Amino acid sequence: MTTPQRVRFGYWTPIFGGWLRNVDDEHTPVSFAHIAEIARAAEEGGFDLTLIPELNLNDIKGVEAPSLDAWAVTAGLAAVTSKLELMTAVRPGFHNPFHTAKQAATIDEISGGRFTLNVVSAWWAEEAKQYEGLFSAHDDRYARTIEWVEVLRGLWTQTPFAYEGEYYRTEGTYTEPKPRVLPRLYAGGESEAGRASITRFADAYLTHGGTLEELEVKVADMRRRRSEAGATPFEAFGMAAYAIVRDTEEEAQAEIDRITDVRGGAAYGSYQDFVSKSKLDTQVDLKEYSVSNRGLRPNLVGTPDQVAERIVAFANVGVSTLLLQFSPHLPEMQRFAAEVIPRVRRLEALRSA
Repeated sequence: MTTPQRVRFGYWTPIFGGWLRNVDDEHTPVSFAHIAEIARAAEEGGFDLTLIPELNLNDIKGVEAPSLDAWAVTAGLAAVTSKLELMTAVRPGFHNPFHTAKQAATIDEISGGRFTLNVVSAWWAEEAKQYEGLFSAHDDRYARTIEWVEVLRGLWTQTPFAYEGEYYRTEGTYTEPKPRVLPRLYAGGESEAGRASITRFADAYLTHGGTLEELEVKVADMRRRRSEAGATPFEAFGMAAYAIVRDTEEEAQAEIDRITDVRGGAAYGSYQDFVSKSKLDTQVDLKEYSVSNRGLRPNLVGTPDQVAERIVAFANVGVSTLLLQFSPHLPEMQRFAAEVIPRVRRLEALRSA
């Protein structure tokens, strides 16, 4: 059995104004000033990275609600932070890999080598329709992604770069500057096509929130696939989760009751689209609609000690990176940094002693 890695704490940058579909005002304004304030507080509190999600439409509050552009936000954060890894989501159906290689190298330069990518093969048909994104059959999206990544890495490492594929072609493209270090590529997927393609191209595997038992199975499966492919092991396994930290279990449960009061609403259409257009390996229910990315499923809910112990349990089955959501984001993230992260570090020290 491998020794658990030190847990890396990450958070989702709230480009949508929050993560709760049943709470209209989460006191998390959709503004870069607030996002920058969150990032600086995260650095001070011991967070290691942030995931900047990419959606042109707001799937949390409804399509008429605002959402900021992930790449513009990332460039801004690169200039106002000094330590955070900046993991930006990218959908090949919305991005030409040649332009993306140039943008990524530029942000890598601004950040001093802190830029990474979360490669997402896309799931929202209505967004693709409104923004003229490519949205083919499920498995074809993953086939395109494989070529897209090959082009991206080729442009980052070769000059000039030539390529002849089914989706992309170039007789020779110059891309300068190159990234200081090749950006790590994260990816997530649950279908057979998704897991097979991720095994081929990704450096690290990401997943929606799940139970301890579900994550143990997923990690073992992806490790097996990687080994059978003769590739180096994944550098990290990351999981999305929504954290609720309170002084007592009763207070934590009261917060769950408040945020999972499912009433439907403007964002429910996009949620149905996600469920119908994705091939998920876990059944989802209306309660899970309340919090994005199956965030409550890992059960990071309770007192600081309970949440810390739960995190270490996930680390013991291979989850080395957490991508957390909070509401209201800033004060709850600061509470987590002050009360949970130090407890996890103490438990890690005891485990390795």
